[in-house]
Amino acid sequence: MKRLKKLCALLLASSMALSLVACGPKDTPASSSSSSTPAVSEPEEPKLVPAYSVEGFETVDADGNRIVEGRDATGSQAMAVASKYEVSQVGAEILKKGGNAVDAAVAMGFALGVCEPFTSGLGGGGLATIHTAEGENYFIDFREVAPAAATLDLYVDANGESNGNTRSGGLASGVPGEVAGLLYMLDNYGTMSRQEVMEPAIRIATEGFTVSQYCANAIADAYETALQFPEMQKVYWDENGLPYEAGDVITNPDLAKTLQKIADEGADAFYTGEVAQAVVDSLAEYDGVMTLEDLANYEAQAITPVTGEYRGYQIISSPPPSSGGTHLIEILNILENFDVGALEVNSPEYCHLFAETFKLAFADRAQYMADTAFTDVPLGGLTSQDYADLRAKSINLDTAMEVAAPDDPSPYEHTDTTHFSIADADGNCVAITKTINYYFGSGVMVKGCGFMMNNQMDDFSTDAESVNKVEPGKKPLSSMSPTVVLKEDGSPFMVLGTPGGSRIFSGVAEVISRVIDHKMDLKTAVCVPKIWNCSNKNNFQYEKALKGYEEYAVTEETAAALTEMGHGEIKTAASGAMQSIMFMEDGTLYGIGDPRQDGKAVGVDK
Repeated sequence: MKRLKKLCALLLASSMALSLVACGPKDTPASSSSSSTPAVSEPEEPKLVPAYSVEGFETVDADGNRIVEGRDATGSQAMAVASKYEVSQVGAEILKKGGNAVDAAVAMGFALGVCEPFTSGLGGGGLATIHTAEGENYFIDFREVAPAAATLDLYVDANGESNGNTRSGGLASGVPGEVAGLLYMLDNYGTMSRQEVMEPAIRIATEGFTVSQYCANAIADAYETALQFPEMQKVYWDENGLPYEAGDVITNPDLAKTLQKIADEGADAFYTGEVAQAVVDSLAEYDGVMTLEDLANYEAQAITPVTGEYRGYQIISSPPPSSGGTHLIEILNILENFDVGALEVNSPEYCHLFAETFKLAFADRAQYMADTAFTDVPLGGLTSQDYADLRAKSINLDTAMEVAAPDDPSPYEHTDTTHFSIADADGNCVAITKTINYYFGSGVMVKGCGFMMNNQMDDFSTDAESVNKVEPGKKPLSSMSPTVVLKEDGSPFMVLGTPGGSRIFSGVAEVISRVIDHKMDLKTAVCVPKIWNCSNKNNFQYEKALKGYEEYAVTEETAAALTEMGHGEIKTAASGAMQSIMFMEDGTLYGIGDPRQDGKAVGVDK
């Protein structure tokens, strides 16, 4: 519809121009069509050939259904799976050249920011969970940080209500962490040079990528944003002033130059000098307060991941500033009190149990979760099985809670976006979730640099009483849950994660449970419709079934039964896109790209 408006505007402008011509002097020739000189046609520009081919890979059928088949792969040596086929190809390419899983992950991270620019990029940040073949676990936090001058009063009106500045414009951006985080991983756990791992991203930015239908929809939906922030039109609108369509090829020479500068000079090329100045100036044009000092002071952090167990499997996931891993483990711990495998997936009984479990986790999330540099978070208690057992007693299997209250986890203390997953046969696993928050972030593209800035300030609360309120130098709360699952003997079992905002950790929990409790194959576990309740109150939502998975749909009868149990109004919602890998019994790796977006796995053989 927005593209149609733009087209109509262009047609109107054209018709006005023709009217002006028609109103000219009467002796002006109307046209040169009567001339005996034949018209000379302009030579066509050569068609752009994208850096990575997606020929033959279809994501949507003629009826608009997402295509499920052709998304998975098996590899004897390694597996790369991302929400863009090109990026999975990048990961496989690096692995074939002798790079390890971290090298591939870093290459994929930079490449994804080029060809899925509406979800992530140099102007954003993220989280990474790493498990090594030697059994070591690492968590890399490269989440954005509130600028030093970003005080709460900038984001609320006279009545203390949000004024919209967290969502768009110069004040919406936190200090980006992507460059620092990806290069920290490469420096500490990788084996290749910056030039080697960044070359594919630079090539994609220079030669272009093919616009998928999903990407075209995202660009078209950002039409009003591009009008408000016209710099992004230079990259995402064509020569006719229209958003690019599926099948077009997009290049981004400014981004190619920025990436090359980082490849040559390292992280300082982004956080100091002309790129940093361009970030500050571009945000300031829209009332931003980020400074060169904010950028120069940014550091990625290596911290301890949160861990838990579910029916003998070990869960390794994200600690604060993400709430994801903690509450993923809390959800699974609560579910251990019930015979989940005996329940039919997405039956009323199944949906009720999961919804009530989610309510309990979200009650604790609202009460306790924030940047641990600003508040004490009882991580040990929240991930304790004993605490989860206590919480499970709050669940009535026949009746829904109207409001789930938080409990006190302190006695149990011990002494989200896009996602991609990489694993190799040696057991090295990397799960990365990264984001600029909403599609196309704050709307601000950094002039001359080709990347969008995040709007992560919207992940803070503007409630002055919240533990997650806006404060200078603070990291906003996230739900991102890049996760590695190990078997009882410590060998890798699954690598997974998804975008989806507050739906992330509950979605990851569902896939893990389906594989372990219901013995589903990974493809089925990913494709079956998900359910959510992203609040401590009644907020039940479900996903419509993908074609071929209608047997698992939440039916009208199920919705009616849930309403009868007290769940209130039942609504539909969109899922994220789970990019997942499983280590198979025969020693191979199986990967599945989520068909809800453009995911496709690529395996590596000997």
